[in-house]
Amino acid sequence: MKNLINKYFERISDLSTLATVKCNKNKIYDLSETIDLFIKKSYKSTRSGKKLMFIGNGGSSTIASHMAEDFSKAANLRSLAFNDPAFITCLGNDYGYEHIFSKQIELFAQEGDILVAISSSGESMNIINAVKVAKELGCWILTLSGFKKNNQLNKLGNRNIYIPSDQYGFVEIAHLTICHGALDIALGWNDKTININQLKVAI
Repeated sequence: MKNLINKYFERISDLSTLATVKCNKNKIYDLSETIDLFIKKSYKSTRSGKKLMFIGNGGSSTIASHMAEDFSKAANLRSLAFNDPAFITCLGNDYGYEHIFSKQIELFAQEGDILVAISSSGESMNIINAVKVAKELGCWILTLSGFKKNNQLNKLGNRNIYIPSDQYGFVEIAHLTICHGALDIALGWNDKTININQLKVAI
């Protein structure tokens, strides 16, 4: 069991370094360069009165909420997540679930906003539709996906981060790690870390 647990966490650690990034013209970029670009664009966008928008379903929805809250509160980067239950059920009822995010983007997005679209499979139509609308409105788009490398979402953003795993847990944890890593670095994180051997685990 101990071996299996160690392998599990080694796999999580590996996934962020194995992530690939491409733009919608299929040019490949470093993950570090993309995170740096995302941070700079986020600050530039909010300084000009624009905002960050986060969308996702299920577990990815909680990542979207978490990041919108933390980017706003901790980094003073104006952010929101489009997952209010009343709004989602209203739009799902009136327009269909595949339009719950695209309709909100039509209502609230402005040219120069940033959209972070998170989908483990990269095949959720409500995410794909939202990205297409955001692109039409002139937003800069970062996508995060997993499962199959040729998923639809992995072709649509200005930058597309792909996690090479077909397991929800690994993909979602990697997506959260990348988003939170961008936030922590924006806030001035450095490598003065606690030695893990100094920590004790109490049960």
